[in-house]
Amino acid sequence: MAGEDWRDIGAEGELQKKPLQVIEIEGRKIALSFADGTFGAVANECNHEGGPLGEGGLKGDYVACPWHQWKFHRLTGMGEKGYETDCIPSYPVRVAAGRVLVDIAHPTRRNHLPHEPHPLARPVVRAPGPIRVLGLSTTIMDLKAPRYSGSEHLLTSALAQAASEGRETRMIRLNELSFEACKGYYSKSAHACTWPCSITQMRPKDQMAEVYEALVHWADVVLVATPIRWGQASSLYFKMAERLNTVQNAITLHDQVLIRNKVAGFLIAGGQDNVQGVAGQMLSFFAELGFLFPQFPFVAHTRGWTAEDMENNIIALRDNAGLHAEAGALASRAAELADGLIRLADPAPATVA
Repeated sequence: MAGEDWRDIGAEGELQKKPLQVIEIEGRKIALSFADGTFGAVANECNHEGGPLGEGGLKGDYVACPWHQWKFHRLTGMGEKGYETDCIPSYPVRVAAGRVLVDIAHPTRRNHLPHEPHPLARPVVRAPGPIRVLGLSTTIMDLKAPRYSGSEHLLTSALAQAASEGRETRMIRLNELSFEACKGYYSKSAHACTWPCSITQMRPKDQMAEVYEALVHWADVVLVATPIRWGQASSLYFKMAERLNTVQNAITLHDQVLIRNKVAGFLIAGGQDNVQGVAGQMLSFFAELGFLFPQFPFVAHTRGWTAEDMENNIIALRDNAGLHAEAGALASRAAELADGLIRLADPAPATVA
């Protein structure tokens, strides 16, 4: 009998108190909504990454997933406008004698549209060629009125030395990229933090993709340059680091190691002290991503906490030939280590131009 398919899930008055909630019926989780005097019931599992829809919110007539904000109509289960054919199951609901009933035996069908994998999701395979050295500058400045950056100057010297040795080089200035801050999806659920980053997947204009591409798929060596700001690396560095959690989370959740046989080094400059603290954080973080380090993995310069005469700090760094030579030597050590690692992995790669 059809009546046997209906399940009593509770009193109408009680269930009206929450616009959206998760109801479990015989081991099956349903996102129950109430708006405009009407109950709706859809499957609790989002099509995107399986997020718990009933723990999200209502955006008009749509249930928005708390993980990545994918939206499905609360009554029909259809995706938001333009994506209607990407839908989740919806269940018939009725109210009788003050009780809310759900027909669990006759849901609509789930239809998960096939999506092309994101370009970053391709297998990580090193292309033949010379050692590739990526420079990441994390200094912050007004692009309309650029100023001297000591850390970036050291990075430029390091890349110049690498190029003179036949290495392929590339510079990325984070200050020139437009990318969003981490949305904290991991804090909602570890599985909500995906590779590639969910922000990158949902926002084609998010330029953090350039960093992911260069760091994961292109570079053999990554040299990160930062000024010291209140005893720490720059805020842009930490903005990038938070977005790189997607790389580390791929390891912890899926045993997917994206960084192999890659080397990192660091260039640190500033008008304040705490070089070891800044370097220690960077070493720890990049080690967690899978990077290895050459002997003496960072080069740093500071005149100490009381050196507030910035014009002299600039002169002391800009004109310090020995310090710039050290930056170049760091690039050489890092590239030599990367070359050795690659040769161990493949005894006959074409790694030198």
